[in-house]
Amino acid sequence: MEKKHQDMNRRQFLKRLGLGAGSAMALMAMEPLSAFADDKKGAIQNRMTYRVQHGSGEQISLLGFGMMRLPNNQEEVNRLVDYAIEHGVNYFDTAPMYMGGQSEVLMGNALSRHPREKYYVATKMSNQNRRLWSFDESKRMYETSFEKLKVDHLDYYLLHSIGGGMNSLKGRFLDNGILEFLLNERKEGRIKHLGFSYHGDVRDFDYLLDHQDEYHWDFCQIQMNFLDWRHASMRGGRRSDADAEYLYQKCEKAGVQCVVMEPLRGGAFGRMAQELTDQLKAVHPDDSTARWAFRWVGSYTNILTALSGMNRMDHLEENIKTFSPLDPCTEQENKLLAEIADQMSGFPTIPCTTCQYCMPCPYGVNIPANFAYYNEAVNEHILPLPDPTAANYQERKQLFIEGYKKALPDEATWAKKCQDCEECLSKCPQQIRINNQMARIVETLRVRR
Repeated sequence: MEKKHQDMNRRQFLKRLGLGAGSAMALMAMEPLSAFADDKKGAIQNRMTYRVQHGSGEQISLLGFGMMRLPNNQEEVNRLVDYAIEHGVNYFDTAPMYMGGQSEVLMGNALSRHPREKYYVATKMSNQNRRLWSFDESKRMYETSFEKLKVDHLDYYLLHSIGGGMNSLKGRFLDNGILEFLLNERKEGRIKHLGFSYHGDVRDFDYLLDHQDEYHWDFCQIQMNFLDWRHASMRGGRRSDADAEYLYQKCEKAGVQCVVMEPLRGGAFGRMAQELTDQLKAVHPDDSTARWAFRWVGSYTNILTALSGMNRMDHLEENIKTFSPLDPCTEQENKLLAEIADQMSGFPTIPCTTCQYCMPCPYGVNIPANFAYYNEAVNEHILPLPDPTAANYQERKQLFIEGYKKALPDEATWAKKCQDCEECLSKCPQQIRINNQMARIVETLRVRR
């Protein structure tokens, strides 16, 4: 009876993807879609959805655990990791720069308590700072990851955040010989799968994939969600060259599987304007916007895993339910999400995903908190302010000012402390002109007498 139920789930999945009989049989043979694990309470059974890594045949959980923001408490991290592994999550993603290096330590301590075959470790060459561009400094970062993660091999290793332009790409990875070193490390088995994560200048992305015959990338990590699918081309006043649709399709054509970051766009989908949320609730009253976003991403078959930063148990539990098993979006649901994306693209929000790469600010500005409140004011229709001659101008402006002071009670973190030093600009994966946006906030807060 259990086998029959599992096969029915697979057939339903394939039918929703619109695959023909021949393609369906091929995909079913390639991709075992669910595994069963008893819940501690015995109340439910979880059926995590898996994707198969090309070449190795490894089964990777479609829900990946992104560990950029963790509780700075080993016991709590252990609890989250234990629950994730127990319920089928086996892909864990970190980087040397996350939490000032503590993420790798916390993750290594938590995972090393489990059998090595239970999990796949992903970390990165985070040598964005120019002082780390030398071969020796980059190699030291690579070797330190082994120590912190307590492993003798890295399952997934990434060139971190390429997209700073060809000079940056050459300086960080090509001219210093570090990419050649990493390719040899993969050959020797200390790296199982080699890839890169992309933000920014699409010429870097194109260069690496256009040299697939030379590098043989195993995967590529891209930002992909139902808004960025066709609306990533304008970010914070600076034009980006590629939407997620282009990135995904180029990877698929090259035979490179995708790891997805920011499927919830830094939590922005949880803070959508109420009228947009209401459209989703009209279809599935009990589903969160996060569930919608994950279902949309998981519907694409070239996705190996979708990362979620789950630093709270309730988020982890909800996301596991979404992927156990995945219920792909229907054609009608995809159409609705595309319409909502069109509407969201008209909102003048700042495309910050709260990744905190821009922090710390040398002048103490809390950049993500400033942007988070600004976007909240936009979604609640406090901003943009009407014409100063409008009857409700002063009322709306006062609401913005009062809300800003509550959101950022420490004046030392306010936008007005920005000194326009531009140190943060090269660090921002979204290419936001941060100093310009801070000036907008300052202008909005200004009280004219």
